[in-house]
Amino acid sequence: MNIGLAFDLKSDFAAAADGPDDRLEEYDSERTVDAIAAALAARGHTVRRLGGGRRFLEAVLREPPELVFNIAEGAGSRSREAHVPAVCEMLGIPCTHSDPLTLAAALDKETAKRLVAAAGVATPRSFVAERVEDAARVEIAFPLIAKPLWEGSSMGVRSGSRCDDRAQLEKQLARLLADYREPALVEEFCAGPEFTVGILGSGADARALGVMEIVPLQGGTENFIYSIEVKRVFSENVAYHVPPKRPPEFVARVERVALAAYRALQCRDVGRVDLRCTCDGTLKFIEANPLPGLNPGWSDLCVLAERAGWSHDRLIGGILDSALARLGDSALARLRGVARARGA
Repeated sequence: MNIGLAFDLKSDFAAAADGPDDRLEEYDSERTVDAIAAALAARGHTVRRLGGGRRFLEAVLREPPELVFNIAEGAGSRSREAHVPAVCEMLGIPCTHSDPLTLAAALDKETAKRLVAAAGVATPRSFVAERVEDAARVEIAFPLIAKPLWEGSSMGVRSGSRCDDRAQLEKQLARLLADYREPALVEEFCAGPEFTVGILGSGADARALGVMEIVPLQGGTENFIYSIEVKRVFSENVAYHVPPKRPPEFVARVERVALAAYRALQCRDVGRVDLRCTCDGTLKFIEANPLPGLNPGWSDLCVLAERAGWSHDRLIGGILDSALARLGDSALARLRGVARARGA
C-alpha cells in the first residue's frame, strides 16, 4: 500500500514568534517520523513523507496516497488537530486516527469533559476563565489547577499550576492568558494517584493496551503535578508502573472508565486517556489524547506499550490494523477510487 505520512516537525516552527519555552512541545522530531516510517516499511508498505499544513495539502492534491497515517498536530487554532483528517475527508483519502470532530472536541478540554460527563464518566468540577478577573467568580473549593484550554503535551502545566487561594489563581491566569493567548481551564485539583490508559481500536472493538500509573519519586500524590518540568526529565521525577501495583479489580475499573471516555468521544484506532483519583478514591477523567505522541521510548503511550510487551513497530502496526479493519475492503476501495479521481 502507498501510505502518506502526515506530520509536523519542531523545526517547521522554530522561527515562530517568541513565546513560552514549551510552545513547540507537541510537534515531532525526525527521529519519531523515521521510526514510524520504518515500522510501516517493515510491513511492506511504500511510505511517502507528506509533512503538514500547506505542504501536506499540496502533496495530496498532486498525488493522493492510498491511505494517510496521521500524526500532524496542525497550527493556528483550537481545531488545528482536525486539519489533516478534514482534508482527507474532503478528498476521499482514508486516514488513520480519529475524525475531525473528535480531534477538535478532544483538544478543547472543557468540551471533552462535557461529552464524557454526558456519558456518565466523572470529571473534576471546572470553569473556563477568559480574564484574570474571572478568578473572582470561582465557586469551586481550593486547591485548583489552571491550564491552557486547548493545548496538549502538558503545555502550560507547571510545577506551580496548583492554586491554593485566589491570589495564586490570579497569578496563574495572568501567566496562561499572556503566554498562550487562549482561555484557561480552572478545575478542582485531584490529589490521588494518576493513571494513563493506552487504547487501540474503535467503537465496541476498542481495547485497553495497558494501564500506567505515574508515581512521583519524591513526596506523595497530594501535591504532585505531572508537569512539563517533570516530563522533560521523567526518569528523575517519576516511576511508571505498568500495570499499576494495585488490586486487579481496581486496574480493571481504571480500564473501564478510560474506555467509556474514549467511546464517548468516538475516538478511533488509538488514543490515550488520563485519569486521576480524588482523595476518596473516585476516578475522574482529566483529558483524552486521540493523537498521542509516538516518540519511541519517550512518549507516554510508547513507554506504556513497551512495558506492556509491545515493540514500537508492533504499536504502529496495531494502529494501522485498526484503521484497515474499521475502513474495510469496500470502504477502502471506494475511498481510493475517489482519491484517484481527484488526483487525475
